[in-house]
Amino acid sequence: QVQLVETGGGLVEAGGPLRLSCEFSGVMRDYYAIGWFRQAPGKEREGVACPSTGDGTTYYANSVKGRFTMSTDTTKNTVYLQINSLKPEDTGVYYCAVASMGFHECQGYVAYWGQGTQVTVSS
Repeated sequence: QVQLVETGGGLVEAGGPLRLSCEFSGVMRDYYAIGWFRQAPGKEREGVACPSTGDGTTYYANSVKGRFTMSTDTTKNTVYLQINSLKPEDTGVYYCAVASMGFHECQGYVAYWGQGTQVTVSS
């Protein structure tokens, strides 16, 4: 059974850092890709950071390039999203998700979603 648990959200001031964690279980890392998405109030969910299947790079949405960094600690079965220089427009619910066939620019068939963690950035 696949489980994804996001933690690390909260209320932070603009300009500050935050690190989100996604602890996964039941996922065979060699066959699945895990990415980060977010949903701002009143907007559709968007992919912000996902591994690019096949070339070993990481895709970042234009709005987060240079500020977000995704990493994985396989010993802890955890994927992280380091967020620096937070902006009010980064406010939203952040989700990690598993794609069984990989991602291309965060597009892919998402098989599992976590429950999300709320990030609120005050100006």
